[in-house]
Amino acid sequence: QVQLVESGGGLVQAGGSLRLSCVASGRTFRRYAMAWFRQAPGKEREFVSTISWNGAVTATADSGKGRFTISRDNSQNTLYLQMTSLKSEDTAIYYCAAGPGPSRSASAYNYWGQGTQVTVSS
Repeated sequence: QVQLVESGGGLVQAGGSLRLSCVASGRTFRRYAMAWFRQAPGKEREFVSTISWNGAVTATADSGKGRFTISRDNSQNTLYLQMTSLKSEDTAIYYCAAGPGPSRSASAYNYWGQGTQVTVSS
């Protein structure tokens, strides 16, 4: 079992930056690929970025390329998402997820956090 707790969301002006964190419980964090997804009001949950267990493989949705950077610190059981040049369309609840391998599909992940709200004002 893995429990995930996100933090770092908030209200930011367009063009600003935020760093999201996701802390995992347990000793098995390093066994899992991790990902960020987001869900805006009235929209389906969408893939943001994913990272393999050792950080060697990453992938980011086109909407975030050049602006979002995913990383992890296995010694701290923590996943990060550095977001820069934020836009109003980035407004959403951001979720972290853990699964057996990096994937763009939400169905590939077994564990989810409760989410953290990111609001970008224009």
